[in-house]
Amino acid sequence: MTSVLSEKITQEIRERGPMTVERFWEIALFDRRHGYYSAHEPFGRAGDFTTAPEISQMFGELIGAWCAGAWVQLGRPVPFLLTEIGPGRGTLMADLLRTLRRTAPDCLAAARIRLVETSERLAALQASRLEGFDLPIKRVRRIGELEEMPAVVVANELFDAVPIRQTVFHEGRWHERTIELQNDGSLGFAMGKTLDSLPACLSVIKMHGIEDGAIAEFSPAREGLAAELGARLRRTSGAGLFIDYGHAQTAVGDTFQAVAAHRYVPVLDNPGEADLTSHVDFESLTRRFGEAGLTSSPVRTQGEFLLSLGLLERAGRLGAPLDEAGRDRIRMDVQRLAGSGPEDMGDLFKVFAVASAPLDIPPFSMGNGD
Repeated sequence: MTSVLSEKITQEIRERGPMTVERFWEIALFDRRHGYYSAHEPFGRAGDFTTAPEISQMFGELIGAWCAGAWVQLGRPVPFLLTEIGPGRGTLMADLLRTLRRTAPDCLAAARIRLVETSERLAALQASRLEGFDLPIKRVRRIGELEEMPAVVVANELFDAVPIRQTVFHEGRWHERTIELQNDGSLGFAMGKTLDSLPACLSVIKMHGIEDGAIAEFSPAREGLAAELGARLRRTSGAGLFIDYGHAQTAVGDTFQAVAAHRYVPVLDNPGEADLTSHVDFESLTRRFGEAGLTSSPVRTQGEFLLSLGLLERAGRLGAPLDEAGRDRIRMDVQRLAGSGPEDMGDLFKVFAVASAPLDIPPFSMGNGD
C-alpha cells in the first residue's frame, strides 16, 4: 500500500533532491490533511500506542499534586496559567483537575486552564473530555499565544514527537542523514553533505572510538521549543514538568522509530500511517532551559518520580474497596507505570522540572542539586 504522503514525499525528492529526516518527519506527522495527527487516533488500546495517563488515573492525580505544590512554592500567584502542551485526548488534564478540585481548591480557583494544541481533531476531543468541569479552559495553537502571567506547565510525551535530524559518522566527519529514492522507487536512507559545524549537543560526543556508520541525533526544533518556553517562564515566573522517554546524557545511536497498532514498523513505509518518535536527549534540553535562565532539576526516572509522590499509597487507597481482581488490575497499572521490566515505563521514561526559582518538591530539591 502506498500512502498519499508517500506520493507527496516522492514528488518533493524528485523536485528538490534528498530530504532530511526532519523534513520527512514534519510531513508524515503534521501535514494538515493527511499527517498522522490530523487523520488518526493514536491513543489507547484502539490506537497505535498507550501513554501513561491512559493506563491509570493515578498518573494524572500525582501530576496534579506536583502542580499544586509548585503553585504554593511560586508564591500562590492569582491568577496563573495551568498549561498542558500536547494534551492528547485530555485524559491527563481531566485527572489533574479532578485532583485539584478535591485536594487543592484554592489552587484550582486561581488557575486559568490553557491547552496548547495544533490538531483540530485532538482539540475537539479535549474540549469534549473537559466540558464538565465548568472552568475557564482555553485552547491555543502556540506557546506564543499564552497570556503573560505566572504559569505551571506540564508536558507528557511532548518532545519525542518533535522532529529530529540524524547524522552519520564517516571518515572522521559527521554527515547529514537523508532520504532518497531507490532504484525501485521506494524510499531509503543515504548519507548527505558534511555538517559545516557541529551543534552543541553533538560536540560533547568524543570522536575517538566511534565507528564509521554510527548515527547521532539532534533536534533544533526540540531545543528551540525549550528555549522559547524557558524564556517565557523566566519572564513571567513559573515552573514546568516534563515527562518523556530517552537518555539522560547525549549519546550515539539510532532511535528513530515508527509505531502502528502497538508495534514497531519500518520508519519509511507508508508515512502518515504510523507515529514517528525518537528518544529525547535530556542533557540538551536541560542545557537549553538553563541558558534561558531557569533552574533545572536532575533527571529522574518516571518510577522514582511517581513513587516519591505516593504512587503505592494512592494505589492502596484505590484498591481497598475492590475485589481481588480489581486490586490485581491496580497492581498491574503500578507495575506498568513504575516498573523496570521491558514492557514497563518506570526506567525508560524520564522526568525533570524547571523553574524560575528553585523548588523543593519530591523528588526534586533544586536548591541543593538533589
